[in-house]
Amino acid sequence: MVAKEVVVKNATGLHARPATLLVKKASSFKSDISIEFNGKKANVKSLIGVLSLGVTKDSKVNVIASGDDETLAVEEIVKLISSLEE
Repeated sequence: MVAKEVVVKNATGLHARPATLLVKKASSFKSDISIEFNGKKANVKSLIGVLSLGVTKDSKVNVIASGDDETLAVEEIVKLISSLEE
């Protein structure tokens, strides 16, 4: 298992468009990937799950992956979240 914390810089947080990009990226990995925010956890491969967390701008989220490509998965997801600025 690999975990890393990242700050969401996007003005709308992880809402519709950014969440969709996140789900698409996560779906390209074999590992189980989840995101933690305010004590809640959601599967990053589920759009409804990501949206249900209600992540807002300047929030710290924890990206957790477990599986064959867990290290790469966490790196790529964290990089995507960091690059989402509107």
